[in-house]
Amino acid sequence: MFMKKISIVIPMYNEEANIFSMYSRLCLITKSLPDYIFEFICINDGSRDATWQCIQTIALQDDRVKGISFSRNFGVQMALTAGHDHATGDAIITIDADLQDPPELITDMIKAWEEGHYIVYARRMSRNDGFLKDLTASLYYKLLTAVADVPIPENVGDFRLIDRAVLNQINTCRERYRYWRGMVAWTGFKHTFVYFTRPERVAGQTGYTWLKLLKLAFDGITSFSMFPLKLAAYSGVFVIATGMCMFVYISCDAFLFGARYPLFKWLVTIIYIFMGVQFLLMWLLGEYIGRMHDEQKQRPLYIIEKMCGAQVVKEPLSTHSLPQNNEINVFH
Repeated sequence: MFMKKISIVIPMYNEEANIFSMYSRLCLITKSLPDYIFEFICINDGSRDATWQCIQTIALQDDRVKGISFSRNFGVQMALTAGHDHATGDAIITIDADLQDPPELITDMIKAWEEGHYIVYARRMSRNDGFLKDLTASLYYKLLTAVADVPIPENVGDFRLIDRAVLNQINTCRERYRYWRGMVAWTGFKHTFVYFTRPERVAGQTGYTWLKLLKLAFDGITSFSMFPLKLAAYSGVFVIATGMCMFVYISCDAFLFGARYPLFKWLVTIIYIFMGVQFLLMWLLGEYIGRMHDEQKQRPLYIIEKMCGAQVVKEPLSTHSLPQNNEINVFH
């Protein structure tokens, strides 16, 4: 009897307090789904605690576990990339290790996948992250929905299931500024949602600082929208329009009503029209040119320092993984 394989990708950063609880709950779920083969791909994203030692411990006990450790912190988007590169399943589920994504929802996700959906998002009905974070998240998703070139679902994070067909398409995209939520939506495959109320973090601290959240938001907008360039155009029109109104006003006041304006006021008005546009466009053009420059470097997206688990010894790279110049493996 053919059994489908499910890969569960778990990025980790300083999650030693949550790993064993997470693993125990995943084991209970897999026991309740005996018709599937599972693999757990744990990515240590440069943790400073004992996260890697914990991954090695469970890898010794369970040959379904693959452990991947980065040489430094590359960020959750690259950790997700490494996990997907080494996934061999017919479906791939990504889930955070902090237990704010309830593992029990995996059963519903697999059921929706079997019903013919290529993408199954876990959508948050509510979250307990504090008023400010909830507000900024809501505003960000509204902005992203309004400006993105492809529809990106609101109130979904990285907890989702994707079919192998979806991953094969995403794996052809190796851009450096990666935004997985947008990349999955970009494929356009049939999708559905399962809903949950997000609990509070059980232990440890989130790896998403405000700075990292801001960078992720910026990557999401610039990767899937030309709105920043349009914003420059809108700003330029506004500056020019207000400058022209000012110029017309002082011109009429001078020629029709005999008012006297010193030369510097005329010059300031003209400079106002051009300088704002110039500096804004220079910044935006520089941002896009800088990204093009980084893409041309063709540096690896991440560097693997160590790997563990019986699976990776037999098969260090997935048969679905990408060309070797996308990653460097340094085995210890």
